[in-house]
Amino acid sequence: MSKPQAQAPAPTPPSPGLDPSFGKPTHGWRLRLYSVIFESETRAGRLFDLLLIAVILLSVTVVVLDSVQSIRARWGHVFTWFEWGFTTIFTLEYIARLACLGRPLRYSRSFYGVIDLLALLPTYLAILMPALSVLIDVRILRLLRVFRIFKMSHYAAEYRALATALAASRRKIMVFVGFVFMVVLVLGTLMYVVEGPQYGFTSIPVAVYWAISTMTTVGFGDLVPKTDIGRGIASVMMLLGWGVLAVPTGIVSAEMVRHGRDGRTLPPTDDAAHASIGRGLLADAMGATAVASCTACGAGNHAPDARFCRRCGQPLA
Repeated sequence: MSKPQAQAPAPTPPSPGLDPSFGKPTHGWRLRLYSVIFESETRAGRLFDLLLIAVILLSVTVVVLDSVQSIRARWGHVFTWFEWGFTTIFTLEYIARLACLGRPLRYSRSFYGVIDLLALLPTYLAILMPALSVLIDVRILRLLRVFRIFKMSHYAAEYRALATALAASRRKIMVFVGFVFMVVLVLGTLMYVVEGPQYGFTSIPVAVYWAISTMTTVGFGDLVPKTDIGRGIASVMMLLGWGVLAVPTGIVSAEMVRHGRDGRTLPPTDDAAHASIGRGLLADAMGATAVASCTACGAGNHAPDARFCRRCGQPLA
């Protein structure tokens, strides 16, 4: 009788929010440092993230206050010391992040790695080129790490579903954007012809700018049509503006319904299914699984608990 083979240990899941290709250490001080810097499940990791966010907020506040001339004239020397203190902290943190990774060069080229570098590099470059000190504001982007503390990894499936829906509907959105561009170009040119330079429409680009601001319902008021025909064109642009937001929203929503909440692609629905979704059955459509088609009319894609056909009302098998 052969001995049962020992099962291989389950692989350790990667830390949420970090690419496993960066290389997680297996033991020693690097693993302890890694758990503090890159993992927020432990008390030390959560405390590190909170302190880092506090330092980021304080550093950005100092940069904002330093841009006010009256405050800078009084507290400029204090802000300089604060800025170098923040830069020193960010430098040590950046070195620690690289030191505890197996592939530090790959992390340095990633999104967060570049942001970490930009958080400290402008201060050093400002010594040679003082005009670059304004780039210090880029460190506010590092506040994206706050999502790890609030356990946003629980919503990873929803994020993937949204990304899948956007990728699947990109062609439709591009066609829609092209149509909007043609509309604003045609109506903007028409407005340039109707109104003319005497009413502020000095060129076609200026008229297109007016068309865009009117269609998006912004309406800055710097350009206003004066003629009756121009006001009629403006009314059409305002009415079209309502559909500018509705159409892309409907496209993405339909793709999210088709791909499902967990990323599973559902079979394409027909017009009757879209009508039922529009009547408030969005949740059923998102969680629906394919069941037996109706033997009378052939309609499919019913809800899991459906007893009757949604099209003809016949009992389902």
